[in-house]
Amino acid sequence: MRTRRANLLLFFSLLASSPLLALSSGPPYTCDASDPSTKTYAFCKASLPIEQRVQDLVSRLNLNEKISQLGDDSPAIPRLGVPAFKWWTEALHGMAYGGKGSIHWSFSGIFKATSFPQVITTAASFNPQLWYKIGEAISTEARGIYNNGQLEGLTLWGPNVNLFRDPRWGRGQETPGEDPLHASKYATMYIRGLQGDSFEGGQAKALKTSACCKHFTAYDLEKWGSASRYTFNAVVTAQDLEDTFQPPFKSCVQDGHASCLMCPFNRVNGVAPCGDYNFLTKIAKEQWGLDGYIASDCDAVGVMVGMYAGTPENASAVALKAGMDVDCGTHLQKYSASALGKKMITEADIDRALRNQFAIRMRLGLFDGNPLQQQKYGSIGKDKVCAKEHQDLALQAALEGIVLLKNTANILPLSKAKVSSLAVIGPNANNASILIGNYQGPPCISVTPLDALRNYVSDTKYVAGCSSTACNSGIAINQAAQLASSLDYVVLFMGLSLDQEREDFDRSDLLLPGSQQDLITNVAKVAKNPVILVLLCGGPVDISFAKANPKIGAILWAGYPGQAGGPAIAQVLFGEYNPGGKLPVTWYPKDYTTQVPMTNMNMRADSATKYPGRTYRFYQGETVFPFGYGLSYSNYSHEFVSTAKTTLKLQGLKTSPATNLYEINQIRSKECQNLNFKTTVKVTNHGSTQGRKPVLLFLRWPNETNGRPRKQLIDFTSVLLKAGETAQVGFAVSPCEHLSRATKEGKRVIDTGSHFLMVEEKEIEIAVA
Repeated sequence: MRTRRANLLLFFSLLASSPLLALSSGPPYTCDASDPSTKTYAFCKASLPIEQRVQDLVSRLNLNEKISQLGDDSPAIPRLGVPAFKWWTEALHGMAYGGKGSIHWSFSGIFKATSFPQVITTAASFNPQLWYKIGEAISTEARGIYNNGQLEGLTLWGPNVNLFRDPRWGRGQETPGEDPLHASKYATMYIRGLQGDSFEGGQAKALKTSACCKHFTAYDLEKWGSASRYTFNAVVTAQDLEDTFQPPFKSCVQDGHASCLMCPFNRVNGVAPCGDYNFLTKIAKEQWGLDGYIASDCDAVGVMVGMYAGTPENASAVALKAGMDVDCGTHLQKYSASALGKKMITEADIDRALRNQFAIRMRLGLFDGNPLQQQKYGSIGKDKVCAKEHQDLALQAALEGIVLLKNTANILPLSKAKVSSLAVIGPNANNASILIGNYQGPPCISVTPLDALRNYVSDTKYVAGCSSTACNSGIAINQAAQLASSLDYVVLFMGLSLDQEREDFDRSDLLLPGSQQDLITNVAKVAKNPVILVLLCGGPVDISFAKANPKIGAILWAGYPGQAGGPAIAQVLFGEYNPGGKLPVTWYPKDYTTQVPMTNMNMRADSATKYPGRTYRFYQGETVFPFGYGLSYSNYSHEFVSTAKTTLKLQGLKTSPATNLYEINQIRSKECQNLNFKTTVKVTNHGSTQGRKPVLLFLRWPNETNGRPRKQLIDFTSVLLKAGETAQVGFAVSPCEHLSRATKEGKRVIDTGSHFLMVEEKEIEIAVA
């Protein structure tokens, strides 16, 4: 359960402060060529198909050995030369603490690895190439650590692609945001990088590391009021499953070819996903074609006992029969034998799970002899951990993820020549750990925003203003105001921390904690020039007061920008980088939390109950900042310059003359392909500075009847433009995918009539006949 994971994360965090011995002198592996017995094992013959090798291995195991392998901590099988394997390895945005397979040791006593920005920040770049490169870098560091005997697993449990449905969710920071297409594309590119696939994709059977998409499905509540993820029943409509909750996981499997899905604690429509045959087997494995394994969240099988499974043996049986393959925990190892004795499962159920497990280990090359001697990843050494190119990439990711929310009278960028003195204020200014976010490891470098700014202005003075981000004790507003009034410019570093948002902890409101608003307002009131507010937080906050205050000249959101966050923020503030990030989530007003309970899973608004809906796709109310919002030091213009088709004629069958729509499942695949077309958008940078511009292509319907979204992101890219430069950006539109919507029954349909493609302020009409 959560306590177990929390304790493990804390324990491994403490390990970083003590020099410890290495695990071994080299990586564990099977099928040592120097052992003559390996020549008799078919599972050691790399020339054979993996399916045949796996079957040979499983057939050699006795029942006790089989059951021992069902947990995340799989013990060695000495008589066959099979070493222990630990499945639980965390790598959300860099190799991390936590998990039995994660790195607990280091080459010099303290383990470090490149700490990339938290996912929500990287997602704000809307740059698929960047996401792929980060996945590549993390998998390279994983192999480098593994090859030096410092890592006990290569099954990396990430990405987290649950949608950021509710702004209070404590784990929203771990996700790419609220949009299903955006999350799907993030998942695809990150997985390809982790698993050693090409950017374009090709599903290589051999794995660099194994990626695991979590948490499948409709999991996005930790602890809110009396609701807990261990008991919560997420009631989700077929319509919302089809067009909101399932698409990222479908893309994980079909586009990213992820080798793992993880099922969560909560129930979905009364059934725990870890025990749902429909989700795990029929959908993930049979419909989508998952080539890999399904893992439970840690102790989720045990949680099912109290939730509805009744007995420990029944929970084991339900999970195995549903199609789960690896139990993060010990439940299956403890109770599968008795479940077998009671004929609740068969040995064939266990064998199926083991075949999926060992296939992954073989695809990782762990049954091909010493990986240092004859595998393509064997030459990756410890010099690749915290390599300069990875740290440079971490800086690039932080820069691209920063979002400029306000810039009145172009107060930014600041001029190093004109800023003679600088006041830095706020509890988040002088704490490098706040930059990292959760599911973290110790970073290669540690630079606070304060230290970074001191490199630009020698006369920089600092007052925290609050003793912590909670800002409910040790408040020194007068001291901060006095400093602000005496210096040239003021930068405030405010926001949240893991004390306010994290796993097993949801927020109750959208306000800045404690007295932060009072501190900001009082400092701004006495400052010589309009102040600059920098927000470090994963989830959105209602800063309407700052948006409307003319004495607050600029606002930056940096999320949790990782190890390079301090330098990245300084570079943006002083104009060495032109910000271009876009918000991946809607920023709601504070009243949203009084209108909408977290437990209401419905995405669509309901006027009868005054339910306002969720995310930019369905929310009917006012926003503080909308999804996709972000300013720049440059002005950009957009124009549709060509579209191959503006009228589409479908050959499928309408459901009925009255409905004027086509069901996608009645349109043959070839006919769908024939409908595909390209559209080109001209983008011009009218500024005097080079800038990276995310270009977002939306679809809009003429109205929002029948549950249609207000608009829907259907593609995006990121383009780098020099000052004054124009580029043409092409988008491939697949109408059966991009122009379709979900009905209440969860069917995909295309409406006849008008559809509008939109980029910023420009749009073009596509007619469907």
